[in-house]
Amino acid sequence: MLENYGFVKQFVDMMSEGFIFIDDQGIIQFYNKKAKEIFGLTEDDGIGHPAGQLEKGDIVILGITGVQKDDGGMGREDFEKIGIKNDHIAKRDAILGIGTYHDDTEGICKIQKGDYDHLELKQKFLDHWIEIKIDQVKKVVWIRVDEKSFPLPFKKDIAHMVCLCRTTGKVKFYQTRGYTAKGESVKELLMRTPYGAKRVGRDFDVVGKSIFDIHQDDNQMIKSFVHVARGGKERYVDQLTEINGYTTMCTINPLNDQTGRVGAVLKVEDVSEVKQIMRERDEALSKLSQAQKQLKQEQGIEGFKNIHGSSDAITHVKKLAYKASQSSSTVLITGESGTGKTILAKEIHDAGIYASEPFVQVNCGGIPESLIESELFGYEEGAFTGAKKQGKQGMFTLAKSGTLFLDEIGELPLMLQSKLLEVLQSKSFYPIGGNKKIHFSGRVIVATNRNLENEISKGKFREDLFYRINVFPIDIPPLRERKEDLYAIVSHLLPELRKRVGCEAETISPEAMRKIMAYDWPGNVRELENRLEHSLHFMDGKTLFSKHIMMETSKTSNSSVFDPVNSNAIGFNLKKAVQEAEKAAIQQALKRTNNQHKEAWELLGIKKTAFYDKLKRYNL
Repeated sequence: MLENYGFVKQFVDMMSEGFIFIDDQGIIQFYNKKAKEIFGLTEDDGIGHPAGQLEKGDIVILGITGVQKDDGGMGREDFEKIGIKNDHIAKRDAILGIGTYHDDTEGICKIQKGDYDHLELKQKFLDHWIEIKIDQVKKVVWIRVDEKSFPLPFKKDIAHMVCLCRTTGKVKFYQTRGYTAKGESVKELLMRTPYGAKRVGRDFDVVGKSIFDIHQDDNQMIKSFVHVARGGKERYVDQLTEINGYTTMCTINPLNDQTGRVGAVLKVEDVSEVKQIMRERDEALSKLSQAQKQLKQEQGIEGFKNIHGSSDAITHVKKLAYKASQSSSTVLITGESGTGKTILAKEIHDAGIYASEPFVQVNCGGIPESLIESELFGYEEGAFTGAKKQGKQGMFTLAKSGTLFLDEIGELPLMLQSKLLEVLQSKSFYPIGGNKKIHFSGRVIVATNRNLENEISKGKFREDLFYRINVFPIDIPPLRERKEDLYAIVSHLLPELRKRVGCEAETISPEAMRKIMAYDWPGNVRELENRLEHSLHFMDGKTLFSKHIMMETSKTSNSSVFDPVNSNAIGFNLKKAVQEAEKAAIQQALKRTNNQHKEAWELLGIKKTAFYDKLKRYNL
């Protein structure tokens, strides 16, 4: 219409406000430079790429701040196009994902439900080092591929995407601001919609396109703009509104000539002051979100009711466990025997996103090697001699979309380590004798008391399996390193053990507690529980005294003993320390000789009179 008025275009491009002119059919005639800057339709950075579309095998990298918020309406079937098969993906979830387009390769994803400040995924995928970050504080999504970085700022939500050519390994597409106007949302691209070329320094051409091709057709301001262009009488002056996710100040004016209405003009202002207010508001909301997150984490830690103690060491374990419970990543729990690895695994399951699904436990060291494969993966009818007629479901099938806990993973035979690795990578498996693939949508938690790195060096554990399970490691410290938790653990155990034994024990004496604190507990919580239960069998009344507690003095710590009741520690009083050691030695001698006094004083190397004097002195 005004295409010959070159001076008009030059003048409009000099304006400090955005200026958009459409004809009475809603077709764009002018769209000045400032408007393109406001709506992200300029190509002034990046590396550029030619036009094209996704092809089979292309590597797709995603950083989505909220599913179905600004991604074109992604559903689970869309994620499956790049090998991401996860039944827990839901609307508004943040997702970091890597996969191959319409390929059999299993995709990788990290899901965050609820509020968060930062989300990050680092992964080597098909010989490429890939890093994805969402920073909700700075409002930017970063995708880094090898040495190339693709940042994309956002205000509310965004769906960032980078694609690599499978054959050349080169970047063939990357998302930039204004992708909604360009028809390049993630969902559209995954439907093989062609994308345009990006040329550094060249603007996106919009003249001749429908205004609805550039801005959402459900936006009230844009709908009113078109209505005015067609003869409508609405008038908008300096109205604050949101277009394509950008906050703007808009004014609509009709454009007439001697024949009548020929179109309309939309003036768009970059509201810097409003943006500043919004930034300050966002910072305040971010701080509030951080406080809520901290409160939620503290409440989450409180939820681990079967992990007792408040030492720094065990509090750190609880924090890690809570974070693990909110993710779908594989968890590796390490620690000495008796530290409570099984209890922690169950607590992670109960506190997390899989709580409503089954928790299935397998002790890899407690099943004969000839049976463990069928126990894990099940078998079909007639799979081998002795197989049940109806076949059998394996533990992976029983866990369904819940949690499978593989205890003592270090005991798993090498042959099965290979199969387990394949299952963890593909999230699917075949039962023995079966030809139908079974998909596993749950999460796996593994535990071991072994040093798996040492097992790798001995050739007893696969290195690639170690890296696959070591996604979220949690190490439970031994009891000797957190003795300040002993009082809380004993207080928890006593009521349960009292019911089990059938005694009246309600309290433990300070002297008995000092004795417990002086011991190193090489068997950890399990040994403590067994020792207390044994002691309750030899007591009368409601108080557990030190004389009832039997333990090897050779395993007693050389360090000074903390007294939870008395401000003086035995370890700082030589006389009391000697008396305690002497008393413990006599108790052990009586225990070993089955209370035969003569054998006991001979074992101790003292005379009869001295022996009975000490029995009287220590009330034995």
